Amino acid sequence: MENKKNNIRNVLEKRNKKYRRKIKLRMILILLIGISIIFLVLILSKKEEKEQNIETSSNVEEENQVLEAVISKKKERKIDDWRLVLVNSKNPLPENFNPELVYIDKTRQVDKRIANELSKMIQAMRNSGINNIWVQSAYRSIEYQKDLYNNKINEYLQYGISIEEAERLTSEYINKPGESEHNLGLAVDFNNVNDDFKNSKAFKWLGENAKDYGFIMRYPEEKKEITGVEYETWHWRYVGKEHAYKMEELEMCLEEYIEYLKKN
Repeated sequence: MENKKNNIRNVLEKRNKKYRRKIKLRMILILLIGISIIFLVLILSKKEEKEQNIETSSNVEEENQVLEAVISKKKERKIDDWRLVLVNSKNPLPENFNPELVYIDKTRQVDKRIANELSKMIQAMRNSGINNIWVQSAYRSIEYQKDLYNNKINEYLQYGISIEEAERLTSEYINKPGESEHNLGLAVDFNNVNDDFKNSKAFKWLGENAKDYGFIMRYPEEKKEITGVEYETWHWRYVGKEHAYKMEELEMCLEEYIEYLKKN
C-alpha cells in the first residue's frame, strides 16, 4: 500500500516537473518573442528616422538652392535708369526705341531730357572764355548711322584692303547702326571730331567740370579694351550728375559702372 502511494507521488511529481518545464519554456519563448518585437520596432524606428533625416536634408538643400537663386537675382539687379542705357556692339539699341528730341541749333537734336544741361554746360564754357566750342554731331537716326558706317568702309576699301579689315577699322570709331550712342540722343561730339581736341582749352575744361552737368568722356584711352572703342576725346555722354561723380570716383567707364551697380 505504501509503495503504491509512493509510485503515485512520483508520477505526480514528474508531471509537475514536466508542466513547470513547459511553463518555463513558454515564458522564455514569450520573452524572446517580446525582445524580437522590441528589436524590430527599434530597427523600423531608426530606419524611418533616417529616411526623415534624408528627406529633411533634401528639403533643406532645395530651400538653400532656391535662396541662392533669389540672392543671385538680387545681386544682378536690373538697371532701369534711362540715363544709363548701354548701347554698344554687345548691346544694340532697344527695340522700338523712339527718343523725344529737341533741336539745340538749326540742324542738331538731342534727347529733350539732356538739352537743358547741355546748353548750360556750353554756356558755362563760353562764360569761362572758351568761345571756340560747338556741337558737331548729336542724335543720329539709324539710317544716317548706316550711311556713315558704309561710307567709312568704302573709304577703306579704296586702299585695297579686305572687307573684313575695313569693317574692323571702321568699328574702332564708328559703331554699326543701332549700336551707337548717337542713336540714343544722349551723346554729343564736339568741334572737328579729331585728336586735336585733346589739346584744346575746351577739353581741359570738360575734364574738370563736365561732371557738374552730368556728362562723362565716354571712351577714355585706358578703357578701350572694355568699351571696344578707340580713345575719343570729343565724344561726351550724359549719365546724370550723381552717376558722373561716382564714375569719376571709382575710375570706371560706363560698362564697368553698370556691372558695379548690378552687384552693389
